[in-house]
Amino acid sequence: MEGKSFTQGVRALPRGDRLLLAAMIVAALATLAIGVAFGTVTGLVRAGFVALDPETGYRMMTLHGVTVFFYWLYFAQMALLLVFAAVHTRAAPRLALAPAAWAGFALMLLGFAGNQVGAWWGTPLLYDASPELAAETPTAAGIFYLGYLALGAGLFLLSAAAIATALAGKTESPLPAWSAIGFGTVAWAGLVMVSAVATVNAFLPAARWAFGWGEIPVDHATGWHLLFHNLHYLPLMGTVLAWYVLVRDMTGIGSIFGQRFSKIVFTAYLVFVPPTSLYHMFLEPGLAPLVRALGSLLSLFIGVPTVAVFLVIVASLEAHARANGARGLFGWMRMLPWREPAMAAIGMAVVNLALGGVLAFVLIQEQLAQLLSDTFFVPGYFHFLTVGTVSLTLLAALGRMIPALTGRVPVAAGLLRTLPYVATAGIVVFGLAGMTAGLLGMPRRVVEVAYDGAAPTSWIWLSAAMGAGASVMGLALLAYAIALLAAFLAPQGLPERGTGGPVLAGAPGAMAIRQAAWTGPLSVAALVVAMYGMTALAFTLLRALPVAGMGGGGH
Repeated sequence: MEGKSFTQGVRALPRGDRLLLAAMIVAALATLAIGVAFGTVTGLVRAGFVALDPETGYRMMTLHGVTVFFYWLYFAQMALLLVFAAVHTRAAPRLALAPAAWAGFALMLLGFAGNQVGAWWGTPLLYDASPELAAETPTAAGIFYLGYLALGAGLFLLSAAAIATALAGKTESPLPAWSAIGFGTVAWAGLVMVSAVATVNAFLPAARWAFGWGEIPVDHATGWHLLFHNLHYLPLMGTVLAWYVLVRDMTGIGSIFGQRFSKIVFTAYLVFVPPTSLYHMFLEPGLAPLVRALGSLLSLFIGVPTVAVFLVIVASLEAHARANGARGLFGWMRMLPWREPAMAAIGMAVVNLALGGVLAFVLIQEQLAQLLSDTFFVPGYFHFLTVGTVSLTLLAALGRMIPALTGRVPVAAGLLRTLPYVATAGIVVFGLAGMTAGLLGMPRRVVEVAYDGAAPTSWIWLSAAMGAGASVMGLALLAYAIALLAAFLAPQGLPERGTGGPVLAGAPGAMAIRQAAWTGPLSVAALVVAMYGMTALAFTLLRALPVAGMGGGGH
């Protein structure tokens, strides 16, 4: 949380770098809008509010997952990865290997086009794209796989540009070490490169088969699980880095724990994420019981670095606020810059992370995973994280970047402050209804859940609740994307803006370190209690219901 102001660094970028970042942001917001439209239609179809033939329904489901998870999240993350490297590792912010970054962006655009064409033209494969489903339209599936391969190549080049930027900054700087943000950015870029290689590993054999150059891959599911595991947690690493940067940008407050502790936290992602991919394979046949138990145990550690970042940020803010006179357990929160749209988005991101985290810890229990992994419990908890936590944080960061990139006056600040609360309300309705439906055995990855009247009545009204929640969530995200895109057309003449709220009023670091900060630890204690309580409730409900594990290979 140290270093120069984020927005000031963005303004100082050369024109060519700002043009690349602006193009990536436009691509991110456009893919968000497109993916949200597909997802909203999918929710309405499942709820019975809209009628579509099954093939079109599955096409909507496929396009929603691919467009949002692979393109919205990664266009936005790559833009942040580049800008963090340029601003927080170099005294004079600028990108190294800019041609490679442009080429990576172009490859991602090609990948998006390939995935869209393949999904519209051929059999809808869902986002894991199993070759077993593509026997009737192998050429279209091959185009779909080429889209993923182009995406992987683009991610590799963009990550290489970010690392080259950080290394260039190190050679220019007399300082012996990177800042915490610089270190975290390089670690993040390294994991993205690993994921890019995993993308090729998962989809190159499938592409060779689709074009008649090889046999159908027999281990596609394993390659997918390894890829998805990294893609699942990379956005969380980017999210916590964004929290570090944005909170300091808005409040001027850095970590009271120092740079070394923050670097240890970011290193924890490298330690905990790769080994825990076992939990995505809980439903694979033949997986030894010991391996299942080990995967479940290791997965408990996956939340450690994210919780640690939460504690660092909250404790630092609370301690500085108390040094400036804040009173009461939560009185310090009133001193935060809540009129900043990004602060509202981050606040709701933390709430959604707590809700999604509790549900996620239920799912990683080895006994429960076998019963729940192919039910709607998974989308129920997953949207708290991908939408409520990661997407709101990315939108907050893009909202800070756009005025600094363009020099244009921000638009619709009041609307942007409100939309995170509206989106969260929709996520809560969708997520809790989906979780309940999952506990009652409703399958996921199906478009029509009535089963010609044979399904339980509860599935019907829970699907209606999910459709309503999805509509609110989708409209809020669509409005957010449109408002940020409109900022590119706002009037020129951005005024100099302050960095944050009244908590900035000269809070002395030494005084802050001596302050008690209990909100963070109490929040984590409440999270642990909720986690155990929710797990016990899930076990109790599932013992009382005739639900059986359905198989199919996890996520």
